[in-house]
Amino acid sequence: MPWCAPCEKNWTPTSLTSAGTCPDCGEPVEPTPGVDHAPQIYRPPWHFWLGLAAATIYLGWRAIDGLLLLF
Repeated sequence: MPWCAPCEKNWTPTSLTSAGTCPDCGEPVEPTPGVDHAPQIYRPPWHFWLGLAAATIYLGWRAIDGLLLLF
């Protein structure tokens, strides 16, 4: 957790400004030693894609069924 010495407060990386300064006092924040602060790209899990496919198939069928009811 980034530490602001003047405020004596821990900050989350997302609560810092884009320049990496404290939002309260504007002083530079010291990163936690031994922690990689590089942004990481996360992939959605496989069951998200399974749920998305199931919802698409279901809603597609409901749309086709609704159109068939009109005629």
